Amino acid sequence: MAIRWHECWEAAPEIYVLLKESETLESAREKIISYLNALDWSYRRDIDHIKSWDYIVLKDAVGALENIISPRNERLAETSALEHLWTAAVTGDAEVTNDFIDEFVHLFKAIKGQSDVYPSRLMEGIPIPDFDQYKGREAALIRSDYLDQMGQRMSTYLVRYPCGLKPEIVERRKEHKKRILAELGASEEDWDDWQWHFKHVFKNKQGFETIKRIITLNPLQEEAIELAIENKVPFGVTPHYLQLMDPEPTDYDYAVRRQVFPPLSYVENMIAHKEDKELAFDFMREHDTSPIELVTRRYPTVAIVKPYDSCPQICVYCQRNWELTEPLMDYALAPKERIDRALDWFAEHESMMDVLVTGGDSLAMTDTMIEYIVKRLSEIPHLHSIRIATRIPITVPQRVTEELCEIFASYYEVGKQTLCMVTHFEHPYEVTPETASAIRCVKMHGMHVYNQQVFTFANSRRFETAALRIAIKQIGVDPYYTFNMKGKSEIEDYAVPLARILQERKEEARLLPGIFRTDEPVFNVPFLGKNHLRAWQDRELIAIQPDGRRMYAFHPWEKNIARVKPYLYTDVTIRSYLEKLKDRGEDPDDYRSIWYYY
Repeated sequence: MAIRWHECWEAAPEIYVLLKESETLESAREKIISYLNALDWSYRRDIDHIKSWDYIVLKDAVGALENIISPRNERLAETSALEHLWTAAVTGDAEVTNDFIDEFVHLFKAIKGQSDVYPSRLMEGIPIPDFDQYKGREAALIRSDYLDQMGQRMSTYLVRYPCGLKPEIVERRKEHKKRILAELGASEEDWDDWQWHFKHVFKNKQGFETIKRIITLNPLQEEAIELAIENKVPFGVTPHYLQLMDPEPTDYDYAVRRQVFPPLSYVENMIAHKEDKELAFDFMREHDTSPIELVTRRYPTVAIVKPYDSCPQICVYCQRNWELTEPLMDYALAPKERIDRALDWFAEHESMMDVLVTGGDSLAMTDTMIEYIVKRLSEIPHLHSIRIATRIPITVPQRVTEELCEIFASYYEVGKQTLCMVTHFEHPYEVTPETASAIRCVKMHGMHVYNQQVFTFANSRRFETAALRIAIKQIGVDPYYTFNMKGKSEIEDYAVPLARILQERKEEARLLPGIFRTDEPVFNVPFLGKNHLRAWQDRELIAIQPDGRRMYAFHPWEKNIARVKPYLYTDVTIRSYLEKLKDRGEDPDDYRSIWYYY
């Protein structure tokens, strides 16, 4: 037996024996199925006893393993994890990675009631009273003291992710702004002018050299950005957003830098697919869901319109990176006749209740064009909601002027049609006084503001997203969606296992007041749309690939309404994610329950 399998077989020696003594794969399958059934029903019949919290973990693991060894799922996934396990038991090893073995170490621990879930790292060292022994005020006080300790432990994590409104950060950034203004030969008045920011986006070789004089980049970042600019891979940073970065790289500004500085692997992938990027990178299959130019539709009552096809700066993981060439490109605004046809489409389709005006960044357009589009949409009687999608409050908050907000306010009619803003904060470090003022201006004119976060490696540490929820609620932004990273191959470096977003929701978000965790974790299924990750009935784990990647079958939102095929998604491995966290200084043991989210 290869040494690397010892922990796996020690976790479930009975399974090892059953596999090793099987002469064929099918006999191994029958034995494992019988073993799992007997194990599960020994607890269901109450023959064997186990603590309820351990039984829940066991039951979920048994169900996951039954799914993985199902012949039907093996056919769908085109791989057999059971065959690799059987081969390893019989011959001593199999052609799989250590990531694969790790998955089964934890699955086997769970079905044996030996998972690493309890005690959780959050509550480690804090005794949990037997609350059944107390009644009345005494019980309430003991419970309250216990919850105080939980809250205090949570606070030790939250302080790691300061909001950009902290006085010391505000003062530090004021000095940083002076350096940027001096470098560009500009004044405070220029800084307050959004058009100045638009004109001075750092997007070419000259801008890159300016960035290097203002902040320190590591050699790999420099190489990647230089290669991107040489090969016309979209890249851009606004002066305001550069101000958010510390002069030297820190743990605080890591997510901010990752937002706009592409890794080398991304740039190389983009270059390799320069000629076919529309096919290679259109993960959401917008070509197949656009009934007319500028309109994308995946649902019965809502669609998006994209009048402007660029942004002041480029997010590395942009869903529509295949459409962009550079920030604020000259031809980003669609011809008026094309915009009119798209708006007419909404008028002609009376099932439309809601429209999302996006792009690109819709607020990169002029006030005149924005008003024209909003006015046209407001005249459509069956549209009850108009949403403006933008990251401008984070990248160029100066763009959110009193005049712009007055335009929005003039088309907000209570009882007829609502107008709201959907923005895209990724980290508490992105919140600034200028951003807070922009949000206040929007809200003072009657609009609600919602946030759609993308859950990436850069903001996925323990309680990092919880800190974001708190920071944006403080300035009047309601969490709306948290998106699992899209499975785009060129941005796999940003990906996080599905299990981590489930863990975050259960173990971190749940500790916040309900009004702070109004966001819903979702996975965007190509062609079909959002799949709610908290809903067990909407997905199932069907396989573990030889390289340790989990494969999921996502059921469409039409399930129980119409017959639509599921979407198969192959995730990044948990082991590789934990290793990357370790490289960032995290303790992987802090995330040890991640293996038990399926």
